[in-house]
Amino acid sequence: MALVKAALSLTTLALISSTFCIAHPGFGFGFGWGSGFGGSVGGGGGLSFGLFPQFYQFSCPQVDEVIMSVLEPIIASNPRTAASLLRLHFHDCFAQGCDASVLLDDGAGVVSEKRSVPNMNSLRGFEVIDEIKVKLEEVCPGVVSCADVVALSARASVVLSGGPSWELPLGRRDSKTASISLSNSNIPPPNSTIQNLITLFQRQGLNEVDLVALSGGHTIGVARCTTFKQRLYNQNGNNLPDQTLEQTYSHELRSVCPRFGGDNNITPLDVASPARFDNTYFKLILWGKGLLTSDEVLLTGRVQKTMELVKTYADNEALFFEQFSQSMVKMGSIGALTGSRGEVRKNCRRVN
Repeated sequence: MALVKAALSLTTLALISSTFCIAHPGFGFGFGWGSGFGGSVGGGGGLSFGLFPQFYQFSCPQVDEVIMSVLEPIIASNPRTAASLLRLHFHDCFAQGCDASVLLDDGAGVVSEKRSVPNMNSLRGFEVIDEIKVKLEEVCPGVVSCADVVALSARASVVLSGGPSWELPLGRRDSKTASISLSNSNIPPPNSTIQNLITLFQRQGLNEVDLVALSGGHTIGVARCTTFKQRLYNQNGNNLPDQTLEQTYSHELRSVCPRFGGDNNITPLDVASPARFDNTYFKLILWGKGLLTSDEVLLTGRVQKTMELVKTYADNEALFFEQFSQSMVKMGSIGALTGSRGEVRKNCRRVN
């Protein structure tokens, strides 16, 4: 049995680690958007070169093995952790770029993004990142950035949930600042209209295809009652439920989320397969069972492109996996600090 487990572990590790990377700023031969690697737009002030998949090949070849050794048992015992780490990557990249600013606690000159409206009492996984970072500091001190740990943990979480892997450009460095204002203004709220979603994604250099594909990350994880309560009782300020919500599902949600109280009660974003990364999320939207307004408007928001993509990904899981992987690489490059910019934090919660 031990041999079987070891074999499975090695197979999973091989799946997500095609190559690792040279951690030396002098080898920063990154690629622009045309090649699908490197680069940053929207939050980063222009292109930023230096990200490439082999960044830790010589300086810390154990990086993926260490991350998997921490995440496999945690996600096996608590599958929700996978969604938390994926979401952590999203919320990091949408505020100031993918620079691990979301991990910083309050400190000298730092007002933590953890206190923003989208993150407070909601964002999870910080202790898991801490555990990974401690182990990496033991084997490769001062080498692997917290920003790369967040990106690698998001990919590993998707794979461990049955989803796709992708070749992940690495070499991000960690910011010395955080921005609670950008966290409040850039992260799409759960009651977003389709136009609001498109605008906030465009601000990060992401298009409508990226919007729909990345929204598919809601195929795993849960949401708090407070994020969808208005759909059940007062969607348009008229004390009526959202008419796009399938009635039986709406009644089921009311048992979890009462009109008064229960704001922190949770329910799966994907009620059919909440722990498995698949395309069921899109099928549920077609059936009127998208949990959040921001899920359902991908279909009902009357934007032809997003409507078509929901139907396409519902029919073709392989195509969804392919586009999700591409969009994760694109998102993961937003505002990346490389070369001599930023630092490699020893402790992800504070500046060196």
